[in-house]
Amino acid sequence: MSDNIHRLNLDGKEIILIGTAHVSKHSEVEVKEVIEAERPDSVCVELDKGRYNSVVQGSKWKDMDIIKIIKEKKAPLLLVNLVMSSFQKRIAKQFGINPGAEMVQGINSSKEVDAKLVLADRNIQTTFSRIWRNVGFIGKGKLLLQLIFSIFNNEEISEEELEELKSKDMLTSALNELSDSFPELKTTLIDERDKYLSHKIKNAPGEKVVAVLGAGHVPGILKEIHNKQDMKSLNYIPPKSKITKMLKWAIPLIILFVIASTFYVNRSSGMDQTLSWVLWNGALSSVGAILALGHPFTIATAFLVAPLSSLNPAVAAGWFAGLVETFMRKPNVADFESLSDDVFSVKGFWRNKVTRILLVVVLTNIGSSIGTAIGGADVIRLFVKTFWG
Repeated sequence: MSDNIHRLNLDGKEIILIGTAHVSKHSEVEVKEVIEAERPDSVCVELDKGRYNSVVQGSKWKDMDIIKIIKEKKAPLLLVNLVMSSFQKRIAKQFGINPGAEMVQGINSSKEVDAKLVLADRNIQTTFSRIWRNVGFIGKGKLLLQLIFSIFNNEEISEEELEELKSKDMLTSALNELSDSFPELKTTLIDERDKYLSHKIKNAPGEKVVAVLGAGHVPGILKEIHNKQDMKSLNYIPPKSKITKMLKWAIPLIILFVIASTFYVNRSSGMDQTLSWVLWNGALSSVGAILALGHPFTIATAFLVAPLSSLNPAVAAGWFAGLVETFMRKPNVADFESLSDDVFSVKGFWRNKVTRILLVVVLTNIGSSIGTAIGGADVIRLFVKTFWG
């Protein structure tokens, strides 16, 4: 038996773990041979429903409605998919390897032996939501920047790095640099998923189960599979802290109170405050839309909406600007088809209508945030000048 295969018995159930290397052609063959030889009742694969659909539906995701993505707040997930797509394609191009082929083989072989297919990994949105909640405000900025920079990273992967990737699953490998910068991500990205995977595997239907996993998860699963897992806790998305929620509403209320108070004492100073707030928010928000090469209507929307959206934490200027950009330049199938190629260059990233919408949303929001900080500071300055100047 190969060193990549681990066999154990648990409560009368035989479980066979195949530790795969997603950048190894040998793993694909091994998965096929093991499943055909063992003919299990269930085959577990390290995929969630979303990633499974991407694998089996192929190009169908290209017809996705970008407006629906924005409204359902799935733009971050699309960005992560772009990062992973870029990463996978870079490996495939350099080494002539099709990353993740062993998972596809697991799916196909389960059908051939009439086994129940079990999607054993945690929903990727849950994983990233838990990461997002735990990195803090500064961490969010660093995380976003590294995600964007990783898309533009065209450096070749060394043989040493390739060997290291063989011990990791696709998701962890694609976010390898992020894990280095944020060691605390290991708990959410690896340890929690070991627990989740072990629960799904030992509860898979039938008396014999084969699980196709990234080799890096096998040690953790061998340890956790004997323990009872709290799935409710593993699927729990921590809410925003009460302090964060209070500040989001307190700051706009303070700004409104300060402007109203100034108006009461000195109408001219109150007008100056209002003008400063509008111009800083509107101008810097529209600069973000301009940097994203947004449509003129998108830029105008960013300018008009930002001063108001900055006073209402429930909405964001980038959300409105992104929707306007979508209506004015709605992506077609061709844009989705060229997406994985366009993300390899800065020019392509700005040219593609899908990625341009993401840029509009992100850069408009960044501009609006900076405008809020500067405009708010100027409002306070004029307030102090009016009352104590």
